[in-house]
Amino acid sequence: MCDHAGFEGEEFDPEAVLWVRGVDYVTGWRDAGQAAAELVDALTAVGVDTAGARLRAGAAADGSGVVRLELSAATAREVAMLARVAAARLRKAG
Repeated sequence: MCDHAGFEGEEFDPEAVLWVRGVDYVTGWRDAGQAAAELVDALTAVGVDTAGARLRAGAAADGSGVVRLELSAATAREVAMLARVAAARLRKAG
């Protein structure tokens, strides 16, 4: 379990997936866990309150990592605004 604030990760559950021989699901899940922790850190760094956010690490059928993000509508709007501001700054600097 990841102990980052705002990250509600789950342990890898081998019973919760349909296994395909030769696919490394654990590596994908670990990668997704690291990516989720990076996302929480980035959101926190720009001032987004991640207390109500839920990020879940998982693995896709091909074994690649997947991060599922759940935000309140207000937080989603805040993240969208921050993304628009960052995009405008990048275009201006571009």
